[in-house]
Amino acid sequence: MRRVTRRLMLLDTASLYFRAYFGVPESVRAPDGTPVNAVRGLLEFIDRLVKDHRPDDLVACMDADWRPQWRVDLIPSYKAHRVAEERELGPDEEEVPDTLSPQVPVIEAVLDALGIARVGVPEYEADDVIGTFTGRATGPVDIVTGDRDLYQLVDDKREIRVLYPLKGVGTLQLTDEAWLREKYGVDGSGYADLALLRGDPSDGLPGVPGIGEKTAAKLLAEFGDLAGIMAAVDDPKAKLTPSQRKRLDESRPYVAVAPTVVKVAGDVPLPDVDTALPHAPRDPAALDELAARWGLGGSLQRLLSTLHV
Repeated sequence: MRRVTRRLMLLDTASLYFRAYFGVPESVRAPDGTPVNAVRGLLEFIDRLVKDHRPDDLVACMDADWRPQWRVDLIPSYKAHRVAEERELGPDEEEVPDTLSPQVPVIEAVLDALGIARVGVPEYEADDVIGTFTGRATGPVDIVTGDRDLYQLVDDKREIRVLYPLKGVGTLQLTDEAWLREKYGVDGSGYADLALLRGDPSDGLPGVPGIGEKTAAKLLAEFGDLAGIMAAVDDPKAKLTPSQRKRLDESRPYVAVAPTVVKVAGDVPLPDVDTALPHAPRDPAALDELAARWGLGGSLQRLLSTLHV
């Protein structure tokens, strides 16, 4: 029976090439000695993902701006600890290992030559691109990311799940609403509220002091969502401890802006791209040149064979 709806796979590309970089030895090098461990590791990842999950459409989502100013304006500490260099114009430079930065343009060139859709939009993170593609999808969506922030998009009714790599991409945690309820006590829609209450040091989000993950989950179970919790602060009959009431009340300025920062955007102006999984390279000559220049060898050939099937 012919499948009516197409399965879309969205890659949080930076998350995956960072994992590839740290998971594949730096001794994997091009003929001139340049490390290509992230490039080859990412190709291996994509090969395994396509083999195991057979998407109809595939998009490599990129960070055109890893720390958008509109988020920083609301919470100045947002990702501040990751800034390597501040810039007057354009995004600040992110702290990235010296031998990874030169591999990113190679990754982009290889994806383009293969014909795998690659989408980054100025002033938005890859998460926002993923959120917008997910919102527009009419079929099932697999989001591949090592970033738990995207758990907020999980939706069983729409068949949206997160594939979270535990070891390479051979072992993936299939994150659906049942898994989220078991682990965090919330559904996908509640995860953003949980995250902003709990805070996230890796993103520079302070959270509400004294409200950890378990307390946040209990408050969400009791009051439904963030708005319900803040309404309870003003209700003397609500079941809040004096310290919870005080801390939430004092955190009103943070709580007022945090949802805009934590929740992925769903209205990114996406370019018109062909997202269909390619079965042959878009630019075979360019791909041959890249393969020879960077010594992509078996990693690229395996992916080409998988796409050809």
